[in-house]
Amino acid sequence: MQHCPTGALHFRREDGGAPEQVAQRNEVRSSTDGPLYLHGDLEIHTSSGVVHDTRAALCRCGASLNKPFCDNSHLRIGFRDRGDVSLAASSASQGASGPLRVLPHENGPFVIEGAFTLVGGDGATTVNCAPRTAFCRCGQSRNKPFCDGSHSQTGFTAP
Repeated sequence: MQHCPTGALHFRREDGGAPEQVAQRNEVRSSTDGPLYLHGDLEIHTSSGVVHDTRAALCRCGASLNKPFCDNSHLRIGFRDRGDVSLAASSASQGASGPLRVLPHENGPFVIEGAFTLVGGDGATTVNCAPRTAFCRCGQSRNKPFCDGSHSQTGFTAP
């Protein structure tokens, strides 16, 4: 279950063994035609409260009925994006550990606060990011996975 990329599957050990460990380095992966996969010490703010987790999949197509989380609506609507990341799009960080706070802005982007490594859809391109990075969650940005303000022109709504 520790290999579940979305964090939907969890376990609690009943043998007294150690619980799932937080990843040593925070990682955000921009998947091809799909969600943002996050691994690390996560604090995700939602309309119903704060979720603490080690793994999550966040919707970036804009169609999930379970925002900010992915519900595979990208498959239904035919969302397409290679998950490319631009080396010039982020600032360098001093490390990629510590808490990673996810703040979905009402009718706007995800703002992720904290240091992390961003991995592109090709799995090879990486960029160190910090301290605040805005990611598109309406699916319309021309600079995916980053927000370019398109949500304000498209009428995107989300809590």
